[in-house]
Amino acid sequence: MKVVLFYHSFVSCWNHGNAHFLRGVARELLKLGHEVVVYEPENGWSRANAIAEGGAAILAEAARLVPGVKLRSYCDQTLDLAGATDGAAVVIAHEWNCPALIASLGRQRLAGAPYTLLFHDTHHRAVSAPTEMQELALDGYDAVLAFGEVLREVYLRRGWARRAFTWHEAADTAVFRPCPPQHSDTDLIWIGNWGDDERTRELEDFLINPAARLRLRTRVHGVRYPAGAREMLAASAIEHAGWLPNHRVPAAFSRARITVHIPRRPYVEALPGIPTIRMFEALACGIPLACAPWPDEEGLFPPDSYLTADSEDAMTAALAGLLDDREVAANLAANGLRAIRERHTCAHRVAELLRIVDTLRATPDRIQRFQLKHEHEALVS
Repeated sequence: MKVVLFYHSFVSCWNHGNAHFLRGVARELLKLGHEVVVYEPENGWSRANAIAEGGAAILAEAARLVPGVKLRSYCDQTLDLAGATDGAAVVIAHEWNCPALIASLGRQRLAGAPYTLLFHDTHHRAVSAPTEMQELALDGYDAVLAFGEVLREVYLRRGWARRAFTWHEAADTAVFRPCPPQHSDTDLIWIGNWGDDERTRELEDFLINPAARLRLRTRVHGVRYPAGAREMLAASAIEHAGWLPNHRVPAAFSRARITVHIPRRPYVEALPGIPTIRMFEALACGIPLACAPWPDEEGLFPPDSYLTADSEDAMTAALAGLLDDREVAANLAANGLRAIRERHTCAHRVAELLRIVDTLRATPDRIQRFQLKHEHEALVS
């Protein structure tokens, strides 16, 4: 079948973690024999910033990561939406799309388009900026794909969707897998963006201060680090190495001994139980992982697949323990890798997606009844 995906970007992962998962999903759909077409705006924010940072060649490299996927860039004003969705069996629109595009797809579906239309949400705006989300026109969507159970419940409780399914992110294990051991030039590596001060205190307590106290060789990759943040890292003898294209992350992990997971505050406080995709990817690469406080309310990972620290002192002790006891670190990494391979690959998520589509097709909803009613009225008239 033909699957059409509207996302902010496939080729750019600059401050755009959704590209990681999208690539893996496209890869697994193609393996099953489906046609996959991805539409991204030609002037997207992530792509523009990547190019400004000298990443034009990297974007071309990323475009070749998933052979067989059909990439289409478009301009909002000239997009032929009917042509883009012609022949599609499934259309997915990510939440980081222009609201006008989201609304146009919904109208097309209500007008009789035969595909299954899904809205994919992988952000915390539903709780941090609910007015923005409430204004999105989702009436024509068959269902919402929410990347955590708590977010699914938000959509249903607020009446934003008739149907919503939990569809977690996962690791693209064609890319994220253990690399052959390299010469270790780093004790601790952290890969993540600074963002909008959503975890400044957490970064100090669970990364910067523990690394400084233990005098670890520490490297940080990521973008949107303000001058004050870079100064803080430099004062703690932590290297800020800038943007690391996501498909190069496994090689970087292979040069380090341990890593940490530090979720943004909205996910901990308002959307508990949702990990960032970085956690899936780190575990998939087989690197020992220590986490800032994060409630795994859905039981996604066995407790022996990573360490959890609830304070700066506890994180300092956890990192020291992993570095001192290689056997404990290796067992932890092996358990985390096993959890990914058994439950959290993009192949697992594509199988879930196809079951969701089958469920929606087997149980007609209000959209289909609306269309049948109007078809009947047209015949009668």
